Formats: sequence, C-alpha cells, structure tokens
Amino acid sequence: MDNLIAYLPLLLQGLQMTILLAVSTVAIGLVLGILLALAKLSHHAWLSKPTYAVTNFLRGIPEFLVLLVIYFGGTQFLNDLFPDASLQVSPFGAGLTALSIIFGAYASETFRGAFQAVQKGQIEAARAYGFTGWQTFRYIQMPQIWRIAIPSLGNLWQGSVKDTSLVSIVGLDDLMRKANQATQTTGQAFTFYFAASVMFLIITLVSMAAIGALEKRANRGVRRT
Repeated sequence: MDNLIAYLPLLLQGLQMTILLAVSTVAIGLVLGILLALAKLSHHAWLSKPTYAVTNFLRGIPEFLVLLVIYFGGTQFLNDLFPDASLQVSPFGAGLTALSIIFGAYASETFRGAFQAVQKGQIEAARAYGFTGWQTFRYIQMPQIWRIAIPSLGNLWQGSVKDTSLVSIVGLDDLMRKANQATQTTGQAFTFYFAASVMFLIITLVSMAAIGALEKRANRGVRRT
C-alpha cells in the first residue's frame, strides 16, 4: 500500500495522458466518421467504392498493427522524404492518428445506418419549406442521426479508451506505461496493474453515466411504443 501511495501521482499523470488521447481520438474520429459516411452514401461510385474498401480494410486488421505501421512506417517515410532532417513520428501523434482512423472507420458504419434511418419524407418536407441543404442537415437530420448513433458511439468510445493502452508499446507515457514503470521498480505487478484496471473501470463507469445522460437528452420528445 505504501508503494501504491508513493507512485499514485505517477499513475495519475499516466491517467491524464490516457484521457487526453481518448478524448482527442473521439473528437477527430467523429468528424472523420461523418465524412466517411457521407462518402459511402454518395451517388458517385468513384467516391463511395474506395471509401467502402478503405474502411473495410481498416476494420479488418488489428489496431496494434495500424499503430506500428504509422509509428515506424511514418518515421521511415518522413526520413525518406527529408533525408537530412532526421524526423520521427511522436508516440502521441502515432497513437492519435491510428486510433482516430480506426474509430472513424467503425463510426462511419454507425453514421451511415443513422443517415439511412431518417425518413426521406422529412427531408423532402424540409426542402418544400425552403430549407437549405445545411439547414436540413442541422435541424432535421443531425438531431435524429445523433439520437440513433449515441449507443453505438458510446461502445466505440469505451473501446477507444481501452485501446489507448496499446500506445504504451511505442513509448507514450500513458497509464499502462506508468504502471509498467512502477511494476519494474517495485516488483509489485499485481498492485499496480490492478490499480490501473480500477482506473480504467472508473473511466468506463463515468462514461456510461455520461452516455446515458446524452441518450436521455437526445430522446426527449420521442414517443415510446
């Protein structure tokens, strides 16, 4: 217990980095997911088919492999492109890029289904009332899309939080790396890995409460059958 108290500030630093990476991943992944969903729904085959191919590829390979390709492959690409600069992809940048594109690939399917769930008659009615395309999307489509997508996006968020532990492999000082450092110093693997698991569990429980509140808010005025 004394070692846990002594290393608690170190674990909290790692927790802060984990939360920062997870929140940044979701912020970028949501935007990417919407854009990819719109591309999939495009009537232009030159846009929709490659988008389907890329997202299916990303969803079919391990997140860890994507991380390694971006971290090591990205560094090699930059050095080949600028041989005199000695550039390197940072662990945070590699983790953010890898997790964001994976999140966006999965979220694109969630948003695609949510887009298709909005009745076309509502869109036609909005246009009949003189709404612009942006106004139709903002006031008619997006509130319904958001309501439908929240449960699946909540699951993706929780998955992203746990996937942040992968980035410790490439040197990011997240919660798992700090737990590893404390374990190597003290030799108390169970204590610090259990403490890390409790912190991840706390994030999950808080997230579940927040997602439930968002879902309740998004469903205001919806008639239940």
